[in-house]
Amino acid sequence: MAKKILVCDDDEGVREAVKLILSDYELILVADGEKCLDCLRVSKDIGLVLLDIKMPKINGLDVLAQIKKKNLNIKVIILSAYRSFDIGEEASQLGAFDYLVKPFRKEEVREIVKNCFDK
Repeated sequence: MAKKILVCDDDEGVREAVKLILSDYELILVADGEKCLDCLRVSKDIGLVLLDIKMPKINGLDVLAQIKKKNLNIKVIILSAYRSFDIGEEASQLGAFDYLVKPFRKEEVREIVKNCFDK
């Protein structure tokens, strides 16, 4: 699997934090769901998407559904500021690999990303 990671979050601080935490990986940073889907159409070597739930234009669950509908062999980790069983369950049913609640610990992010690429 490709090791390029697409980080989609409308909060610049979160994008910058992920950039520091995952500095060993090649990252693409975008601020909304439309840009995320555009990147996925253009770049064929993305293996993982870190995807925020609450964003303007298209929310993260809709983006996840579109990724899986297109049958792209890309793993998705959902990022959310809210711990919600319903959102976690929906994300899982849509095919998310995992679910991270912000603020997250850097060790937690690194471990989940490593597990994602190891499977």
